[in-house]
Amino acid sequence: MILSIFQKSIKEQLRNYWILLLTVSLAPFFVFVYYLINEASQPKYDILILNQDQGTVIAGQQVYFGEEVLPYVQSAISEMTEIPFQAAAVNEREAGLQLLGQRSADALLIIPVNFSTCLRDSIIKPPQFEIVGDLTSISYMISVVWLGESINEFMIQATGSGRLFGVTETPLGHSGLMSEFDMWMPGMLILSIIMLMFSATIAIITEVDQKTILRLKLSEMKAWHFLVGVGGTQVLVGFISIMLTLGAAAALGFEMRGSFLVFLIIALLASISMIAFSLILAAFTRSVTDVLVIGNFPLFLFMFFSGAAFPIQGAPIFYFGGYGISWQGIMSTTHAINALNKISILGLGLSDILPELITLTGLTAIYFLIGVWAFQRRHLKTS
Repeated sequence: MILSIFQKSIKEQLRNYWILLLTVSLAPFFVFVYYLINEASQPKYDILILNQDQGTVIAGQQVYFGEEVLPYVQSAISEMTEIPFQAAAVNEREAGLQLLGQRSADALLIIPVNFSTCLRDSIIKPPQFEIVGDLTSISYMISVVWLGESINEFMIQATGSGRLFGVTETPLGHSGLMSEFDMWMPGMLILSIIMLMFSATIAIITEVDQKTILRLKLSEMKAWHFLVGVGGTQVLVGFISIMLTLGAAAALGFEMRGSFLVFLIIALLASISMIAFSLILAAFTRSVTDVLVIGNFPLFLFMFFSGAAFPIQGAPIFYFGGYGISWQGIMSTTHAINALNKISILGLGLSDILPELITLTGLTAIYFLIGVWAFQRRHLKTS
């Protein structure tokens, strides 16, 4: 019975090739879109420096330490390749504020008039710098953090004093190797699985729409027989879709890190979960038209609020064995994306993502039970 349904579902899937094409091509298309967005919005941090230092006299010579700050900062920038900083001088405060208001710069550093005097006196009285910028801007925050460290290093060298402490930065897992495009890709890979919601629901509801469900009823088929038969086809479609998406991402520079076997386990569980949810959706529809209309609502919920289209993280509303479940945690793909992020970005293994896999499996079982009950009641009643 299950094998017959599987074979029939394969033929139906190939017959509805437009649905198949939409399912397997949408996520790779979004990969190219995100790549273009990433290329067009590469971060760039522009720093302005206004030197108000009036200098001081050291050993009978006039010295202006403030004039050395900009060359020092520009030299430090030239040694960095991973972060695109730029630094330039500005002659007046109003000119700097105007550039900030036009978004032509991210931060304005104002060197105080007594800067050289403070350095000459070994910073008995620390100089008071002023930094101006939009405090709500991420670019401003990054610029200020880096600029503060650069000024601190300059003052240490200028005064010959030693550091109070040293810091060694150690990236967690593969995070030091990841670009913004790389961080989007786990969600895109799971998006290719989410698209099964349309494909699987249409494959199920086609039997109702074309009245062929009547013959299946007379064969004493159970709902779980039908789900396994159709689901086997959809797992195959999901595998093709996620491999195409991974191939598109790899062609644009994405490198899949972590265990490929664990990746396949996550993809399999996510596929089964979407197929189980599709049975619930099929229970509330009677035709392909209904699926295309009603199905958009849960599709967009899963796409935009589970973290597939862009990262999203809600506060946990309860904990299950120490694993926090937020409101979007009722969508199984949320946990699939979290698991994929852990193995591809943090470099964790199978044992580290067990909470996500257990939750994903549990939600899949709930979807399955609800779907079987609802579909059996709505479309397979013989009375």
